[in-house]
Amino acid sequence: MTESSSNATGPATDASVANSSLAAVPTNAAAGLYTRISREIGKVFVGQDELVLTTLTALFSGGHLLIESVPGLGKTLFVRTLGKVLGCQFGRIQFTADLMPSDITGAPILDMKTQEFRFRSGPVFTQFLLADEINRSPAKTHAALLEIMQEYRVTIDGTSHPVPRPFLVMATQNPIESEGTYSLPEAQLDRFMFKAVVNYPTEEEESRVLEMHSRQIDLNQMLQRDVAQVTSAEEIQEMIQKNAEVRTEPKLISYINRIVRATRDWPAFHLGASPRAGIALVQGARTLAAFQGRNYAVPDDVVEIAIPALRHRVVLNAEAEVEGSSVDQELKQLLRSVEVPRQ
Repeated sequence: MTESSSNATGPATDASVANSSLAAVPTNAAAGLYTRISREIGKVFVGQDELVLTTLTALFSGGHLLIESVPGLGKTLFVRTLGKVLGCQFGRIQFTADLMPSDITGAPILDMKTQEFRFRSGPVFTQFLLADEINRSPAKTHAALLEIMQEYRVTIDGTSHPVPRPFLVMATQNPIESEGTYSLPEAQLDRFMFKAVVNYPTEEEESRVLEMHSRQIDLNQMLQRDVAQVTSAEEIQEMIQKNAEVRTEPKLISYINRIVRATRDWPAFHLGASPRAGIALVQGARTLAAFQGRNYAVPDDVVEIAIPALRHRVVLNAEAEVEGSSVDQELKQLLRSVEVPRQ
């Protein structure tokens, strides 16, 4: 079914938390834009700071996001709100066991008037795509997203069809259900820049949700009335290019490289991170630096996004699973073991 419409912890954790505060005075366009976007999202979407930060970092880095959460935590509301704030199109695909690749990408259809085949685009031709419960479809359906996420185009019968830019895939999966689900292949997981884990809100946040969303107000009406558009697709594309110019010193590149390579030798991991993880960390650190009004990245930027960038790219071995270890716990220990470069 489709629908369409317009903590880490580590050596530098304390500084990372301070850097992520919206109270900081913006000193450039990216910082000001991040503050305005976050403020508008907060008008209808409560809490979930990691989700907001990783989504905006992925978007302004040209990446994609995998979200793990139980149902009912507002993922669809978040994506629709984001689309309204950023002035971009929103699309949604409900993944099911019988969903076919052509249901995602589109397919040639016969035009009865001309007696010729013409391409009919699928729901993937949007700017913000919510791939809901992506792990309910088999691997052949997941494969339809591989080219799109990497090359921003769909190839049908030898003809390439570009998708609109910016293009952000936000895929969700339910961590508690196993019946009727399929594990995402490593090649698919590696295409996601970050994996955000969305937990239940705090008591105060949940009270705000109950107060805000229990009045039977139509969501479209709420978005139209309460949320303002603060940017456009063109400005987002320009900002992505500007963020790529943020300085990353050789020491910082070496620090990122040591972190990624350490995952391959870490005793608790059966599978370590690929070089694409290092690219994600470099790009994400640049974007976070821009959000903080800096034209240079620092180790704190890397530490802040290291766990979201790595948690879906490493696999615990059997012994660590038996001992009750978690990927996040092991990554925190790994980050503490890697020496932070001095400025």
